[in-house]
Amino acid sequence: MGKSRLEAFSDGVIAIIITIMVLEMKAPRGESLGALRPVLPVFLSYVLSFVYVGIYWNNHHHMLHVTSHVTGPILWANLHLLFWLSLFPFVTAWLGQNYFALAPTALYGAVLLLAGTAYYILQQTIIASEGRDSLLKRAVGRDWKGKVSPLLYVAGIVVSLLSLPALAQALYVLVAVLWFIPDRRIEHLVGQKAR
Repeated sequence: MGKSRLEAFSDGVIAIIITIMVLEMKAPRGESLGALRPVLPVFLSYVLSFVYVGIYWNNHHHMLHVTSHVTGPILWANLHLLFWLSLFPFVTAWLGQNYFALAPTALYGAVLLLAGTAYYILQQTIIASEGRDSLLKRAVGRDWKGKVSPLLYVAGIVVSLLSLPALAQALYVLVAVLWFIPDRRIEHLVGQKAR
Protein backbone atom coordinates (compact mmCIF):
# COMPACT_ATOMS: atom_id res chain seq x y z
CA MET A 1 0.00 0.00 0.00
CA GLY A 2 1.21 3.53 -0.70
CA LYS A 3 1.92 5.87 2.16
CA SER A 4 0.12 9.00 0.94
CA ARG A 5 -3.21 8.13 2.62
CA LEU A 6 -1.45 7.45 5.91
CA GLU A 7 0.43 10.76 5.71
CA ALA A 8 -2.71 12.72 4.80
CA PHE A 9 -4.78 11.10 7.56
CA SER A 10 -2.06 11.66 10.16
CA ASP A 11 -1.58 15.28 9.10
CA GLY A 12 -5.33 15.86 9.40
CA VAL A 13 -5.54 14.33 12.87
CA ILE A 14 -2.56 16.34 14.08
CA ALA A 15 -4.08 19.55 12.67
CA ILE A 16 -7.31 18.82 14.54
CA ILE A 17 -5.36 18.16 17.76
CA ILE A 18 -3.68 21.57 17.51
CA THR A 19 -7.01 23.23 16.72
CA ILE A 20 -8.70 21.65 19.73
CA MET A 21 -5.84 22.72 22.01
CA VAL A 22 -6.08 26.36 20.94
CA LEU A 23 -9.88 26.33 21.25
CA GLU A 24 -9.49 25.27 24.89
CA MET A 25 -7.82 28.61 25.63
CA LYS A 26 -10.44 31.13 26.68
CA ALA A 27 -9.89 34.86 26.43
CA PRO A 28 -9.87 36.60 29.81
CA ARG A 29 -12.36 39.26 30.85
CA GLY A 30 -10.87 42.70 30.98
CA GLU A 31 -8.90 44.89 28.64
CA SER A 32 -5.65 45.40 30.52
CA LEU A 33 -2.52 43.31 30.16
CA GLY A 34 -2.99 42.34 33.80
CA ALA A 35 -6.12 40.43 32.76
CA LEU A 36 -3.82 37.99 30.95
CA ARG A 37 -2.03 36.93 34.15
CA PRO A 38 -4.61 34.29 35.18
CA VAL A 39 -4.48 32.63 31.74
CA LEU A 40 -0.66 32.53 31.60
CA PRO A 41 -0.47 28.93 32.90
CA VAL A 42 -3.00 27.83 30.28
CA PHE A 43 -0.99 29.59 27.58
CA LEU A 44 2.32 28.09 28.75
CA SER A 45 0.88 24.56 28.82
CA TYR A 46 -0.48 25.17 25.30
CA VAL A 47 2.93 26.34 24.05
CA LEU A 48 4.63 23.25 25.49
CA SER A 49 2.03 20.91 23.99
CA PHE A 50 2.13 22.74 20.65
CA VAL A 51 5.91 22.23 20.56
CA TYR A 52 5.49 18.54 21.38
CA VAL A 53 2.84 18.02 18.69
CA GLY A 54 5.05 19.90 16.23
CA ILE A 55 8.00 17.67 17.11
CA TYR A 56 5.89 14.55 16.55
CA TRP A 57 4.55 15.89 13.26
CA ASN A 58 8.04 16.78 12.02
CA ASN A 59 9.61 13.45 13.03
CA HIS A 60 6.61 11.51 11.71
CA HIS A 61 7.03 13.28 8.37
CA HIS A 62 10.73 12.40 8.21
CA MET A 63 10.08 8.81 9.23
CA LEU A 64 7.44 8.31 6.55
CA HIS A 65 9.63 10.03 3.98
CA VAL A 66 12.07 7.11 4.13
CA THR A 67 9.32 4.48 4.29
CA SER A 68 8.69 2.78 0.97
CA HIS A 69 5.37 1.05 1.72
CA VAL A 70 2.74 0.73 4.41
CA THR A 71 1.54 -2.55 5.91
CA GLY A 72 -1.39 -3.38 8.17
CA PRO A 73 0.80 -3.42 11.31
CA ILE A 74 2.17 0.02 10.36
CA LEU A 75 -1.38 1.36 10.03
CA TRP A 76 -2.28 0.07 13.50
CA ALA A 77 0.96 1.34 15.04
CA ASN A 78 0.25 4.74 13.51
CA LEU A 79 -3.28 4.76 14.93
CA HIS A 80 -1.81 3.85 18.31
CA LEU A 81 0.43 6.93 18.13
CA LEU A 82 -2.44 9.16 17.03
CA PHE A 83 -4.55 7.90 19.96
CA TRP A 84 -2.01 9.12 22.51
CA LEU A 85 -1.48 12.39 20.65
CA SER A 86 -5.25 12.92 20.64
CA LEU A 87 -5.14 13.05 24.45
CA PHE A 88 -2.84 16.10 24.38
CA PRO A 89 -5.74 18.62 24.34
CA PHE A 90 -7.24 17.05 27.48
CA VAL A 91 -4.03 16.84 29.51
CA THR A 92 -2.94 20.28 28.27
CA ALA A 93 -6.19 21.86 29.45
CA TRP A 94 -6.07 20.08 32.82
CA LEU A 95 -2.43 21.04 33.37
CA GLY A 96 -3.07 24.66 32.37
CA GLN A 97 -6.06 25.01 34.69
CA ASN A 98 -4.19 23.41 37.61
CA TYR A 99 -0.62 24.54 37.09
CA PHE A 100 1.93 22.88 39.37
CA ALA A 101 -0.68 20.44 40.70
CA LEU A 102 0.43 16.85 41.29
CA ALA A 103 -2.11 14.74 39.40
CA PRO A 104 -2.33 16.88 36.22
CA THR A 105 1.46 17.06 36.01
CA ALA A 106 1.82 13.30 36.48
CA LEU A 107 -0.90 12.54 33.92
CA TYR A 108 0.68 14.95 31.44
CA GLY A 109 3.96 13.06 31.85
CA ALA A 110 2.20 9.72 31.46
CA VAL A 111 0.66 10.81 28.15
CA LEU A 112 4.06 12.08 26.99
CA LEU A 113 5.59 8.72 27.94
CA LEU A 114 2.88 6.71 26.19
CA ALA A 115 3.04 8.88 23.04
CA GLY A 116 6.81 8.39 22.98
CA THR A 117 6.35 4.65 23.43
CA ALA A 118 3.81 4.58 20.59
CA TYR A 119 6.21 6.49 18.34
CA TYR A 120 8.96 3.97 19.13
CA ILE A 121 6.58 1.09 18.33
CA LEU A 122 5.69 2.71 14.98
CA GLN A 123 9.37 3.25 14.21
CA GLN A 124 10.23 -0.37 15.03
CA THR A 125 7.24 -1.65 13.03
CA ILE A 126 8.44 0.29 9.98
CA ILE A 127 11.99 -0.99 10.45
CA ALA A 128 10.70 -4.57 10.71
CA SER A 129 8.73 -4.08 7.49
CA GLU A 130 11.54 -2.33 5.59
CA GLY A 131 14.33 -4.59 6.79
CA ARG A 132 17.43 -4.12 8.90
CA ASP A 133 19.25 -2.35 6.03
CA SER A 134 16.52 0.26 5.67
CA LEU A 135 17.26 3.97 5.58
CA LEU A 136 15.22 4.42 8.75
CA LYS A 137 17.26 1.83 10.65
CA ARG A 138 20.48 3.52 9.58
CA ALA A 139 19.12 6.98 10.42
CA VAL A 140 17.91 5.97 13.87
CA GLY A 141 21.28 4.54 14.79
CA ARG A 142 21.84 4.57 18.54
CA ASP A 143 18.95 7.03 19.04
CA TRP A 144 20.20 8.52 22.30
CA LYS A 145 17.29 10.99 22.44
CA GLY A 146 14.83 8.14 22.08
CA LYS A 147 16.45 6.36 25.03
CA VAL A 148 16.85 9.39 27.30
CA SER A 149 13.35 10.82 26.76
CA PRO A 150 11.36 7.99 28.42
CA LEU A 151 13.71 8.07 31.40
CA LEU A 152 13.11 11.81 31.82
CA TYR A 153 9.34 11.31 31.47
CA VAL A 154 9.37 8.62 34.16
CA ALA A 155 11.52 10.84 36.37
CA GLY A 156 9.02 13.66 35.81
CA ILE A 157 6.08 11.46 36.76
CA VAL A 158 7.86 10.24 39.90
CA VAL A 159 8.96 13.70 41.07
CA SER A 160 5.49 15.12 40.41
CA LEU A 161 4.03 12.44 42.67
CA LEU A 162 6.68 13.34 45.27
CA SER A 163 5.19 16.84 45.46
CA LEU A 164 7.67 18.41 43.03
CA PRO A 165 5.48 19.18 40.00
CA ALA A 166 7.53 22.27 39.04
CA LEU A 167 10.63 20.06 38.67
CA ALA A 168 8.58 17.53 36.67
CA GLN A 169 7.41 20.24 34.29
CA ALA A 170 11.00 21.43 33.92
CA LEU A 171 11.96 17.87 32.89
CA TYR A 172 9.16 17.84 30.30
CA VAL A 173 10.45 21.14 28.92
CA LEU A 174 13.98 19.70 28.82
CA VAL A 175 12.83 16.77 26.68
CA ALA A 176 11.03 19.17 24.33
CA VAL A 177 14.22 21.23 24.02
CA LEU A 178 16.23 18.08 23.23
CA TRP A 179 13.86 17.20 20.39
CA PHE A 180 13.36 20.79 19.25
CA ILE A 181 17.00 20.93 18.25
CA PRO A 182 16.87 19.64 14.65
CA ASP A 183 17.99 16.08 14.06
CA ARG A 184 19.43 15.84 10.57
CA ARG A 185 20.07 12.07 10.46
CA ILE A 186 17.27 11.22 8.04
CA GLU A 187 17.84 14.29 5.85
CA HIS A 188 21.56 13.48 5.74
CA LEU A 189 20.95 9.88 4.62
CA VAL A 190 18.36 10.89 2.04
CA GLY A 191 20.82 13.43 0.66
CA GLN A 192 23.54 10.77 0.45
CA LYS A 193 21.18 8.41 -1.34
CA ALA A 194 20.19 11.11 -3.85
CA ARG A 195 23.86 11.72 -4.69
